Parts: sequence; C-alpha cells; structure tokens
Amino acid sequence: MRRTSLAVLLLLAACQRGPVMDGTARDGGASPSASGLERAAIETGVIADTGRTSPVGLYQRSHEAGRDMLCIMPDGKGAFRFGAQAMFGEDQNCRGRGHARRAGDKLILSFERADRCIIVAQYDGDQVALPGVVDMKCAALCEGRGSLEGVSFPRIGNDAASALRARDARDEPLCE
Repeated sequence: MRRTSLAVLLLLAACQRGPVMDGTARDGGASPSASGLERAAIETGVIADTGRTSPVGLYQRSHEAGRDMLCIMPDGKGAFRFGAQAMFGEDQNCRGRGHARRAGDKLILSFERADRCIIVAQYDGDQVALPGVVDMKCAALCEGRGSLEGVSFPRIGNDAASALRARDARDEPLCE
C-alpha cells in the first residue's frame, strides 16, 4: 500500500506544472498576470480604459475650506486647455489656467502666467491627482500658504458643457 501511495504521489507531482517565473500561466489558465487581469477587466468594461477616456469635463471636490475645481476643454487635435482652483480657507488659494496634453495615464499641465510652472498629474479616468511635490515656480499661482501639492480632483462631469459652466470663487468662468 505504501509503495502504491508513493507511486501515485510521484505521478501527481510529475504531472503538475512548476511555478511560472514570468507571472503568466503557461496555458493561459487560471492565474493570469496582473496586466492580463487588467486587460480582461478593460475588455469587459469593468474598469475604464484611461487610454481612451477623454479628460474633457469638470472635476470638483467640496470641503470645509472651500471647493477645488478643475475644468478641461478640448483645444485642437489632442490638446486641451484647463482652469484650476484650489481653496484652503480665506486668502489661502491657488488658481491658474493653461494648456494640457496627455501622455499615457498622465496629464501634463502647463500653466500660463506662472514662470514656466508645469505639473505632471496622474489621470485615471475618474480623477486627476497632482503630485505631492510640485516645482517651486508653481508657488506664483498661490496666495497665502496655499499649494497645489497633493490636490486631487474627482470627475463630476464628462463633457465640455459642464466644464464651461464652472465658476470660480470670484464667480468668473473657470474655463473659457
């Protein structure tokens, strides 16, 4: 009985596939890599394909110190223009306008009237998130102790009309 059990165990061990070092199943079976899983989720519509999702629209977050807003409008083939406002309390805010372009899952925001302030933001289709550290040249966009560092803007509208309706704290159009 022991010999038979040992023989069956050895046969089972020989039939099993060893671990795959590249993160993919050899036969496309039950353990796809993370990127394969993500591709499948995109193909079935479970998650958005950020490569195909236009950033045009309105992004906004309300909080106790005010309202952070970002509007993005089309501006020619593959280019965008934007307006941004971040509020941090009375006399503590940042605001600016400029041009944007996509680079994969990033938005490159080039602000006007700020000595070459460029911010590379993360874009996932539902939110635009600014990095935790921005160039010191971007301080010209802010009043008081305000900073654009780490500000995120969740999407609330995905069309140019909602972006055009956005009004800043001075009740002026955020995007024009």
